[in-house]
Amino acid sequence: MKRSRINAVIKDMRNMIKEHGFELPPFADFSARDWQSLGHDYDEIRDNKLGWDITDYGLEKFDEVGFSLFTIRNGNQKMKEKYPKPYAEKLLMLYEGQTAPLHYHWSKMEDIINRGGNDVYITVFNGGKDGEKLTTDVTVHTDGRVITVPAGDRVLLCPGQSITITQYLYHDFVVPKTGGSVLLGEVSMCNDDEHDNRFYDPIGRFPAIEEDEAPYRLLCTEYPAAR
Repeated sequence: MKRSRINAVIKDMRNMIKEHGFELPPFADFSARDWQSLGHDYDEIRDNKLGWDITDYGLEKFDEVGFSLFTIRNGNQKMKEKYPKPYAEKLLMLYEGQTAPLHYHWSKMEDIINRGGNDVYITVFNGGKDGEKLTTDVTVHTDGRVITVPAGDRVLLCPGQSITITQYLYHDFVVPKTGGSVLLGEVSMCNDDEHDNRFYDPIGRFPAIEEDEAPYRLLCTEYPAAR
């Protein structure tokens, strides 16, 4: 994925967040130069991968399959004494016509909330512990209501609506081809993108980056060590 595209996506997401009246923490605007001088007092951002996360999953077709995320807060299951926080919060953006791949989490439970913009469809399957996609009916919780849908059904989230994603529940994201981008919120247990994503079709989680221009903002996997 070209750095110039990542830079443009961050700016698009920043604008969409502002349009919906949400303010990000100060580290959202730290430049690459800023990070060169930051000390250990900012280790929570480094260790817990807070900040920008733009990915094409290594598929090099971001407009079709991709995700734009900003992690606001997160704990760390590998460093519980230092970071005992048991929860995480993110904002997520998908462009119209964009999808994110089918996956589940072994450990994390999360709520996905449509914060505004377009609709989004969440495809759901029960998953097995060995990664299989089951054909059984799926029971999900949406805004205080329990519903049961056939395997592979798409649950529609209009702005303001949400769904609870439990462990081993396969889910993807599909945005209509018209209607603009969608801004989502995620409230969850601790997030660990390196070890807690089981993609149905094996793919990468982070992009390979072609450096065609300087970074506008560093991604959460790129922070330099503390000074």
